[in-house]
Amino acid sequence: MVRTPATKDILGQFILLGTGTSVGVPTLGCGCEVCSSAHPRNQRTRCAAILGLPEGNLLIDTPPDLRFQLLREGIGVVHSVLFTHAHADHIFGLDDLRLFPFFLGHPVPLYAEPEVERVIRQVFSYAFDERPVTHEGAIPQLAFHSINEASFRALGTDITPVRLEHGPRFQVLGFRIGDLAYCTDASAVPEASMEKLRNLDVLVLGALRDRPHPTHLSLSQAIAIAEELKPRRTIFTHVSHNLDYEKTNARLPQGMELAYDGMRVGL
Repeated sequence: MVRTPATKDILGQFILLGTGTSVGVPTLGCGCEVCSSAHPRNQRTRCAAILGLPEGNLLIDTPPDLRFQLLREGIGVVHSVLFTHAHADHIFGLDDLRLFPFFLGHPVPLYAEPEVERVIRQVFSYAFDERPVTHEGAIPQLAFHSINEASFRALGTDITPVRLEHGPRFQVLGFRIGDLAYCTDASAVPEASMEKLRNLDVLVLGALRDRPHPTHLSLSQAIAIAEELKPRRTIFTHVSHNLDYEKTNARLPQGMELAYDGMRVGL
């Protein structure tokens, strides 16, 4: 039976569900100024985003905080998922997709590179073994679609993968959808990918902290990339507890700002 979800209409919106680093903000055990802050925009769950497209809601990544994020934003159903990569903070909420086939009437389509699919099948092996399920909804019903750096369509929309470096030994994908691009968990953007990111209205780009990091862009590095690409608006995500929302925004160049959980951008 296909159910009708209770959901707010997010058509034409891009929502940043989570904007924090892999450990979230506040960070466990930390009493720094940002972790102790009562400012809601200094409270950052793990990174994910969702787009309201004409044929459904397209989720980017399934972080451990996914259930809370979707409930907070009133998003009743996810129709398809894109994966940037297979690190824990981007896949460990996968089981929260388990209820959506009740509404869709079919498995949830997942778009991922082969290596990401391999890791997901290993980590969530119970969802892919051949044992008979005990009852409907017992395990996630998922359908993988393999992607690479070639453009593809999901929910009737053209999507361009953008190759990013995530430290010296790991690569991830960002995604360009129309004039918006989402590029998190990058330490560098190869030149070929820079060409894919020109003439944007909105660039969402990872910027971890002020100090350099081996696998993530620092704020100054992310600013330099944005200044070269010249999008109309730049939003920095995957932010650690080293960056206070108000203080950081006050020193950013015009047209650039920190992301916050629940931030909405028109498509």
